[in-house]
Amino acid sequence: MADRKCLALIAHDQKKDDLAAFAKANEAVLSKWRIVATGTTGGRVLDVCPGLDIVRLKSGPLGGDQQIGALIATGDVNCLIFFVDPLTAMPHDVDVKALMRLAIVYDIPMALNRATAEQLIDFRRN
Repeated sequence: MADRKCLALIAHDQKKDDLAAFAKANEAVLSKWRIVATGTTGGRVLDVCPGLDIVRLKSGPLGGDQQIGALIATGDVNCLIFFVDPLTAMPHDVDVKALMRLAIVYDIPMALNRATAEQLIDFRRN
């Protein structure tokens, strides 16, 4: 199934449990995607969904956000789900903004919270 589309998963620290719960609730749909994730986020999702095809990249602050941005720029990521915590300051905020900018520039679907991710998954399911 190498022709499967690729989904990127990222979550800020305070949102990682929420993203893992989202993945568990949508495991059947997510199993149809190739998934790349930042390191810690990917680990949390694999803990609850060990059967998913997830490639873990570096942790976000250590370059994982930039790695996913590069995959967006090369056309290797088709969709981004990034559970953002707007109430906590992020020391790597410039990386986060650059990643979001690339998703917008390359016009890929991007969900920044669970409600939007649910809609995106429902849309992609059909």
